[in-house]
Amino acid sequence: MLATYLPILVFILLATGLAGGIIVASLLVAPRAPDKEKLSPYECGFEPFDDARRKFDIRFYLVAILFIIFDLEVAFLFPWAVSLNHTGVAGLLSMLMFLGVLTIGFVYEWKKGALEWH
Repeated sequence: MLATYLPILVFILLATGLAGGIIVASLLVAPRAPDKEKLSPYECGFEPFDDARRKFDIRFYLVAILFIIFDLEVAFLFPWAVSLNHTGVAGLLSMLMFLGVLTIGFVYEWKKGALEWH
């Protein structure tokens, strides 16, 4: 019985050893002193160690919500594409409706200027 679980145990030991080795190697090789590039603002444009209660533009939230919506759309497309043989025309029509609603929402956000940076 132990022989059936031996490959799993070997795999777990190898994965743990490899992960530990990578962590130790990064601790030994990585530079410790932060440079100008590491301390520069990243993506949002604000200083990284500034006041946490500072207000910022709502457009960051809108872009994040749009990203989540279209990320979920892609997540729903993969299982649908795999099971298209079994769902038939009803599955095709329901997915076309789903994509149509998301496209209408995207066009609405686009026309409202949610994707524009001033």
